Amino acid sequence: TPPSVCPRPAAGPRGRRAPHESPQTGQLTGLGATATFFRADTAQRTMVLWENVRSFPVAGGRGDLLGGNGGGALQPPQQIGSATGIVDKTLGMTSAISTAPPKPSDLQRTDELEETLRQFGLFESEEELAHRMEVLSKINQLVKKWIYEVSIKKNMPSSVAENVGGKIYTFGSYRLGVHTKGADIDTLCVAPRHIERSDFFASFVELLRQQEEVKDLRAVEEAFVPVIKMTFDGIELDMLFARLALKDIPEDQDLRDVNILKNLDQKCVRSLNGCRVTDEILHLVPNRETFRLALRAIKLWAKRHGVYSNVLGYLGGVSWAMLVARTCQLYPNAAAATLVHKFFLVFSQWPWPKPVLLKQPEESRLGFPVWDPRVNVADRFHLMPIITPAYPQQNSTFNVSVSTLTIMRQEFKQGLAITDEIMLRRSDWMKLFEPPNFFGKYKHFIVLMASTQSKEHHLEWYGLVESKIRILISNLERHPYIAIAHVNPESFPPSEPEGDKLQSMWFIGLQFNKTEHVNIDLTYDTRSFVDTVKRQATAINIFKQDMEVDIKYVRRRELVRYLPQSVLNRCKKKGNKTTNTTPNSTPQNSPGMTSQAGKKALSSSRSDSALLGLVGDGMGGTVGNDIALTSDDSCSSLSVTASGNPASAAQHKRKLDPESGVDVAVSSGGGGGVTNTGGHSYNNQCAGSGGSGGEEANDEDGASKRCRSDEVNSAAFMDAIGLGKNSNSDLPFLDCSAADSQLQVSAPPYLPRDAASSW
Repeated sequence: TPPSVCPRPAAGPRGRRAPHESPQTGQLTGLGATATFFRADTAQRTMVLWENVRSFPVAGGRGDLLGGNGGGALQPPQQIGSATGIVDKTLGMTSAISTAPPKPSDLQRTDELEETLRQFGLFESEEELAHRMEVLSKINQLVKKWIYEVSIKKNMPSSVAENVGGKIYTFGSYRLGVHTKGADIDTLCVAPRHIERSDFFASFVELLRQQEEVKDLRAVEEAFVPVIKMTFDGIELDMLFARLALKDIPEDQDLRDVNILKNLDQKCVRSLNGCRVTDEILHLVPNRETFRLALRAIKLWAKRHGVYSNVLGYLGGVSWAMLVARTCQLYPNAAAATLVHKFFLVFSQWPWPKPVLLKQPEESRLGFPVWDPRVNVADRFHLMPIITPAYPQQNSTFNVSVSTLTIMRQEFKQGLAITDEIMLRRSDWMKLFEPPNFFGKYKHFIVLMASTQSKEHHLEWYGLVESKIRILISNLERHPYIAIAHVNPESFPPSEPEGDKLQSMWFIGLQFNKTEHVNIDLTYDTRSFVDTVKRQATAINIFKQDMEVDIKYVRRRELVRYLPQSVLNRCKKKGNKTTNTTPNSTPQNSPGMTSQAGKKALSSSRSDSALLGLVGDGMGGTVGNDIALTSDDSCSSLSVTASGNPASAAQHKRKLDPESGVDVAVSSGGGGGVTNTGGHSYNNQCAGSGGSGGEEANDEDGASKRCRSDEVNSAAFMDAIGLGKNSNSDLPFLDCSAADSQLQVSAPPYLPRDAASSW
């Protein structure tokens, strides 16, 4: 589905018709395709209302292109507005907080926001978009050809095989219309019931291998969601497979129809889920144009601030899309700039673990497992549930941990403080996208290094180790004296390669509670992590002898031995030596992207004698009995015997780190000890966001502060976040207290009396 259909159909000035357009109708062209749209002019801004938009043919294609609201055709969204384009119907679980139309100043800030996003190169040119559509058209033709050939081999008459259908759907960021330059495309191959998954991973893979445009072809059939990965004519593609229990696939098949899930296995349901969720999100937002622009901004912010990674316990693309969609429901007529501001306002106040829902969960008798903490005990431990809107409903954020939730809460508050300044004309949008100084924020780090000898092995090993880092984070969080274990989603190659090893490094910042005379032994946690990775690699049959994983402790001042100074300084604030969560430098790299060199990690590093040696067995891992923190370079190297026990000479060494106030004890009996006599704490300079709205403005902004306070304390706002008298969610509200690590389950105050008593 061409994402360019979202913002504006012609290249005229923003908010105005192009000279060649008529006031009511216009033409959208692309690769020989046309579609009719209808326009409605509202307060100083032109909005596009989609009606009667049918399929989007592609030159050379058989049938319609490729995704759409449920099925290969662009369907009109739910009509929820009046003739003026102002939304007058409730979407979501609660009524809107505000239905006020945008003011001229809001539209001006929206234009400024879009211009800032363009400076980051987020928007594709028409030529690049046309190339993507051409690639999808070719893939669609290959799918139809393959289904026909397989049907003939299964003794189906040619006349019937020509009409069984089958096609490609798109989902993810491309389907939402928010993909960036160079981004991959998520696709789904839908086939009729006589086509097996084994055919997809055998004959279709072989057909792809014969295409000269296909590079880097990999079939991962044993994955939780089986997938084919490839690069087709320069465009990265992930392709899933689902066969429906239908004898043929109509060109206008709507994947949002829950009945298509009948008689399907779990793998097919999981493969269909991506398309169903994406289409449902688009169906539930009041204005797709403002939704897309706001989502682009939030995704860029999340990537720049290191909170965009589902696999590491942050939020992935679909989760951010659902949060933005919920904001759109609460402010249905707001401009994109206002939505970004309200996004931070709403979710800095959100009472997690209260779930975020875009609509009332569907009930179905199909029997697939759904997220429901009233029934599933495991669901009660989810800290930040964001529930997908399509059946079977799932929590898209089950990987979130105590640390990652704490970090995201801080980032929400920081984002609110910055957008407050932007709305008051005290700052510009560029400040929102300045990355924080991760390496200046902590004084103690754990370095996790994955190493192999070949590029092919490294790609597999990198992905597996990264997918298990959240287990190490959870292990570290169990220590009552570790307040935060903050993993940086960006991986880095070592600054000084050694030999022919290919290595990737992740850094975990540690913050300790202010407790005196406490020993912390991390031996079991690190050993457990290495064992888990080794078992998983063996279970899925990818483990090779050259695959190694090392875990080491390093202090902030020793980071120069692992990272180039340019990386350490790129976010450092000049003249300020205190740790700071405030982003302070203009971004210079490509926005929203982690280092490709870091991901591929095609370099290595020498061993560092200033680090504590940690030895173990298996996989070349270097995990031993002790991780100890010390500031004395003369004794920072700990000799280790073959059995992993520290040398007896190190038993009673104790040093005080003048930089962080950490008293270090190293003993051979119970592993390295850490006594934190003051420790490192966040210098959180975020503006508060409590009941008063948290706007740290000067006295002359009293009116603005009162306005914020009125909004946050309003009945509509309290209902929206589930704490008001009229909140109608009947899902249980779980109070997960990180302080005592105990799960306290109680009936939410907004439940009806009968529901509360049954709960």
